[in-house]
Amino acid sequence: MRAVIQRVTNASVNINSELKSAIGHGYMILLGIEAADTQEDAEWLVKKIAQLRVFADEAGLMNKDLKDVDGEVLVVSQFTLHASYKKGNRPSFIKAARPEQAIPLYEYFIKQMGAAIGKHVATGTFGADMKVALVNDGPVTILMDTQNKE
Repeated sequence: MRAVIQRVTNASVNINSELKSAIGHGYMILLGIEAADTQEDAEWLVKKIAQLRVFADEAGLMNKDLKDVDGEVLVVSQFTLHASYKKGNRPSFIKAARPEQAIPLYEYFIKQMGAAIGKHVATGTFGADMKVALVNDGPVTILMDTQNKE
């Protein structure tokens, strides 16, 4: 499972020119699920993201986590995070999980994230053509991959 975590002042998802979800201060998470991923990967990733200390404390240092700042989360599925680009110029997405596996893991990740932060998690729509807007705060952008836990 790969996640691109962006600290944002706000973020939103539009589908067919209609607002699907919007958040204020918090994380915009792009989530890619590959065929080898499991619920344990989702649990590990949720814990790391929920406890990630990248929000400023009173001294301006990155010492606060999402709960400390009452932050929100928007999760958007993004299979292209598993693109293979080593051969040729057209990426292959062969490692990305098929929808029958990815959708349950995506939903599980969202449920676990909501439990970890104690609030509703905003989402996109799996497989939809989405227009994502965000204001990256910092900018702070972190890539996490459950295949590289150590």
